[in-house]
Amino acid sequence: MKKFYIHTMGCKSNQFETAVIIENLQTNGLEKVEKIEDADLYILNSCSVTHKSDNEALYLLRNAKHKNPKIFSIITGCVAQIEKEKLLENDYVDMVVGNDNKLNLYSVIKNINSEKLVCSDIMEQKDFNKVVLVDTLKTRASLKIQDGCDNRCTYCIIPFARGKSRSADIDFIIDQINEFSKHGFKEVVFTGIHIGLWGKDLGLKLIDLLKEIEAQTTIERYRLGSLNPLEIDEELLSFLSKSKKFCTHFHLSLQSACDRTLKSMNRFYKTEDYLEQINEINEKFNLPFIGSDIIAGFAGESEEDFKTTCQNLEKSGLTQIHTFPYSQREGTVGATLDNQVDEKTKEKRAEIIKAISKKKLDEFIKKNIGTTREVLIEKHPDKKTGYLKGITRNYLTVLLNSKDESLLNTLTLAKITEYKDGKVYGKLV
Repeated sequence: MKKFYIHTMGCKSNQFETAVIIENLQTNGLEKVEKIEDADLYILNSCSVTHKSDNEALYLLRNAKHKNPKIFSIITGCVAQIEKEKLLENDYVDMVVGNDNKLNLYSVIKNINSEKLVCSDIMEQKDFNKVVLVDTLKTRASLKIQDGCDNRCTYCIIPFARGKSRSADIDFIIDQINEFSKHGFKEVVFTGIHIGLWGKDLGLKLIDLLKEIEAQTTIERYRLGSLNPLEIDEELLSFLSKSKKFCTHFHLSLQSACDRTLKSMNRFYKTEDYLEQINEINEKFNLPFIGSDIIAGFAGESEEDFKTTCQNLEKSGLTQIHTFPYSQREGTVGATLDNQVDEKTKEKRAEIIKAISKKKLDEFIKKNIGTTREVLIEKHPDKKTGYLKGITRNYLTVLLNSKDESLLNTLTLAKITEYKDGKVYGKLV
């Protein structure tokens, strides 16, 4: 029996697809191991969102060969899709598998001695690759509903790694959600590269899907992935505010809080508009969690631009800000722009935004103290304390004052009581 070790980089879509790969290989008789030294195959599901990610992928492949010189190394994911020919120039890369080929990896590795490159033209892919996964070890299910991206943001290489936006059809999504319910899942998380574009290729909008989910599924909760501010309109907010299934958790793909920088990024909205949108979300929902992405030090971002971003972030109604220094990606417009910001300045700016984010998250958690929240209790208690651990609809991870394992994988009411040493505590109601 072949044994494999797999490492995942990057986004939730990659994490979901890794779970599909594992299921595909195990179903066909391969054994997953936890040490590279014990494996016959090393599989790297790579991310190419930054140049640093590319370098990390190469390091991981070299390291795998160093630990186990006889191992057969396979790289898939976004780095594999974009850098396929270059990767095969390295003696520590044995096979390159593109994004659209990785979900049935077993059929690929059956030809392991004859093919080194299995990579179709992702830009020609028109159909959504339907993938089914029921991982009964987890409490919350993930369902990939969309792939690809039609935007051309100047900093981003992902459209060339994932192809054009493609949507899963409604019947497939409904069937999968109801299948999750049958397996005892209480919540499903929708993933994709740009889920706000769901339905564009089908002549539909995301709200059309959500209405059908509300009407045709038995799942108690669903959670949305990242949305562009332009994809959130009054109709969608009004619908979600009345939904009994929607988890009050938004993640906005903002990227900057300075109009000049947004224009340079090829983002078609203004800061003032999405700040008003965030205020509206806070008004319509009861303590919603509103996360965001911000790139620090994009090409041409002046000190004044960065100051504007910080001021807008500080006054915003955001809950948390995920930030990272801008990384030049060969093949993007951003990499060719003048006035690139030096690495030290980018790192410093990212740290300043992280501090703003921490302050905002602390404030949000404190607002929740004393409130009663529905908690989905995870299947595994907290390792250190043995207490039950769960997640609220508004995305707080809570430690509860109980070790009653009969409550695992149930929806339970709890009062948020304390925030201490970075942990949120609650009491069962």
